[in-house]
Amino acid sequence: MGIIGSTIKPFTATAFQEGKDFFDVSDSDVKGDWAVFFFYPADFTFVCPTELEDLAEQYETLKGMGVEVYGVSTDTHFSHKAWHDTSDKISKIKFPMLGDQLHTLSNNFGVLREEMGLADRATFVVDPDGVIQIMEITCEGVGRNAKELVRKIKAAQYVRNNPGQVCPAKWEEGSETLAPSLDLVGKI
Repeated sequence: MGIIGSTIKPFTATAFQEGKDFFDVSDSDVKGDWAVFFFYPADFTFVCPTELEDLAEQYETLKGMGVEVYGVSTDTHFSHKAWHDTSDKISKIKFPMLGDQLHTLSNNFGVLREEMGLADRATFVVDPDGVIQIMEITCEGVGRNAKELVRKIKAAQYVRNNPGQVCPAKWEEGSETLAPSLDLVGKI
């Protein structure tokens, strides 16, 4: 079964978020809003802080779009706090960082590298119904682009709000969309 179009599985994870006590997040907390699950291999590493800083710089834009972001690694919420308190890049993060030391989320989303106990570098966008609409998985050494993630979420939100319309490649908000029909077959 493919993961796109599937509903997220039940989970509960403890989160660290700047300015708050540790708190639990579950699948029921996620439903009703758009969400990004941003998996990364481990705290205190190399590519991960550059990606997380990039995502932190887009967090206010995403929040303005009705999207909550959850950083996820197989580290504990305690490790997330220690990294946040000691790294200039990670200290910029305002979104919740979920501890997945029991590998529930990593297994649920199919990104656990069991032989290492680490999550793949993966992004999942979940709609308000808890359905996965977008996924991206890259190899260990390739970082992701948060501006491109914002663009993709805008397209997913547009398609959800405009049934019968689809967004072509490189679509930007306000650009022309397509209405799939027999009239378009062979003309694009």
